[in-house]
Amino acid sequence: MINIQSLEYNYSKKINIFKNINLQFSSGKIYGLLGKNGVGKSTLIKNITGMLFPTKGNCEVFGLTPGKREVEFLQDLFFVPEEYYLPNLTIKELITIYKDFYPNFDENQFDTYTKEFKISKDKRVTELSLGQKKKILIGFALSANTKVLIMDEPTNGLDIPSKITFRNMIKDAFKEDRIVIITSHQVRDLDELIDAIIIMHDGQILLNQDKDAIAKKLQFELSENEKDDPTILYQEKVSNGFASIQKNTSDTLGYVDIELLFNAVLANKLKL
Repeated sequence: MINIQSLEYNYSKKINIFKNINLQFSSGKIYGLLGKNGVGKSTLIKNITGMLFPTKGNCEVFGLTPGKREVEFLQDLFFVPEEYYLPNLTIKELITIYKDFYPNFDENQFDTYTKEFKISKDKRVTELSLGQKKKILIGFALSANTKVLIMDEPTNGLDIPSKITFRNMIKDAFKEDRIVIITSHQVRDLDELIDAIIIMHDGQILLNQDKDAIAKKLQFELSENEKDDPTILYQEKVSNGFASIQKNTSDTLGYVDIELLFNAVLANKLKL
């Protein structure tokens, strides 16, 4: 479990990124961490990974303090940043050097991913495109089999077929003792993956709920014309009509339109 209590972080005396954040991430879930640029998503992730240290409050990952950077902590957490550097090695050399840092690394699993992405392990990293480098990093991250996997904008640089492969890889590699946190502006890429949705804005958490709980409360609909219905909680024009949210009065769990939900929460039209 990741336990965050009364977390604050200041870049300077005048810039307070967080305002008393309280969050828990439980094993067995894939979390979608959503928010506009500059709301603090990356800063929150860096506090969890121990790359930044809280100004106030506490952050614990399976009982360990990230800022101490203990071996027990580092070997069970993998972070895929949006911007990254890979050394000028062949993929095979890369694996040989770095796999021992992760006791649960599965080389056969990694080989499967490279075949799915159609990338030879004999290739040097400098010979790969941006998208291919991202695929190798994602494959390594999944093969490390850490208890905590954090991915910042993982689908950036991936083409449409690769995004489908990425989603399938995440599903196949997911285990009940694992916490996966994914940030993305491309929320459609997360639709089939995530179990829980966290929406940040201005250093605060506006929404933190399981997707099934949201589906139980809300119903998402698409219609050709705008509806004049007082039961509609939120409505907006989309390319093929009007998308709306209203209370779910049935026992059926329907589809959750994450993008529409995000817009509604930021517009302060939903209180869940």
